Amino acid sequence: MAIDFTHPPTVGEIVTRTENLVRELVLPVEEQYQGDAHALPEDVRVALQTAAKAAGVFAPHVEPGFGGLGLGMADRAPVFEASGYSLFGPLAQNCAAPDEGNMHLLAQVATPAQQDRYLRPLAAGDIRSCFAMTEPAPGAGSDPSALRTRAERTSAGWVINGHKWFTTGANGAGFAIVMARTSGEPGSAGGATMFLVPADTPGFTRKRDVGTLDASMYGGHSELLLDSVEVGADAVLGEVDRGFDYAQVRLGPARMTHCMRWLGSARRAADIALGYAADRAAFGATLGDLGMVQSLLADNEIDIEASRALILRACWELDSGARGANITSITKTFVAEAVGRVVDRSLQVCGAYGVSTDAPLARLYREVRPFRIYDGPSETHRWAVARRALRNAQKGRA
Repeated sequence: MAIDFTHPPTVGEIVTRTENLVRELVLPVEEQYQGDAHALPEDVRVALQTAAKAAGVFAPHVEPGFGGLGLGMADRAPVFEASGYSLFGPLAQNCAAPDEGNMHLLAQVATPAQQDRYLRPLAAGDIRSCFAMTEPAPGAGSDPSALRTRAERTSAGWVINGHKWFTTGANGAGFAIVMARTSGEPGSAGGATMFLVPADTPGFTRKRDVGTLDASMYGGHSELLLDSVEVGADAVLGEVDRGFDYAQVRLGPARMTHCMRWLGSARRAADIALGYAADRAAFGATLGDLGMVQSLLADNEIDIEASRALILRACWELDSGARGANITSITKTFVAEAVGRVVDRSLQVCGAYGVSTDAPLARLYREVRPFRIYDGPSETHRWAVARRALRNAQKGRA
């Protein structure tokens, strides 16, 4: 079987236009706000997205019928990497988390009426969204089956009560996709349902924004309270009690697009380290002439290329229609850790310059560290990968 790693020429053109947009417009905005999305005014977000639309690189993941470029998973990889070269690049192209993952979910599961109400304005950048699943302990987190938020049927639809935590993008979101238990008890494998809840629904309250290490997620990470939130029957996304199944529809591709975007940050860090090593004089030579520095730079290139290969392998499986649970766990774990290694090495090469705010390395270091936790901690993914491998080994002996 022939293996082809090339992308169609149209994808290369989108990558080039994305690189130009990021370099000429987005990076200066990131520098102005020091990568802090909490300080970024809404009119600046709109201006960035308007520029992306004019450049023909807006919503690369969305189907053309909803105003996007319609790229499959594998073809998104180089575009999202180019976008992620700036912390604000994905926001400009409307392919940042959590909106990008929510668009994918709505495209796969929502009814036509729900798509018109929620997906179409979300894809256009007219509104933002959030995905409310994580709860304070002992609720859902790495183990989603611990879900405690509950929805009960009423004559008019449903009433939802619960407590959500670390809901990314909630500050300013137009609506939330809320995961609530509709049957079973915490710990049950099934029994969850997804609900589309407008943010102005009575009883839906953003209690606070949680202070975190990272700052580049627009809308932050919020704590939410749902106190007798009433929604109609048409608020159910997909089928009742199938919420955990739909979560997998969202999470596998979303993990890979996270990997793509953060790989762009790793490439940026590596480029900064290469430029610094090539120019900085030390010990009668340039830093790049020193063997220990060369080792750091080489390991950066190895981690970046290995990450790209794993991402493409996972995307090939997802594009083929497979669930890809194992390969996406493997890829997410490796890439999250590889990105961290690349940024760390690059900061080390640049020394005091790397630690200073004169370079973006310190903020990249701050931003990439949580990726080893977001979308499932590395330990959870390793547990899942090992469990599958052991199960397959046991089958082979049966």
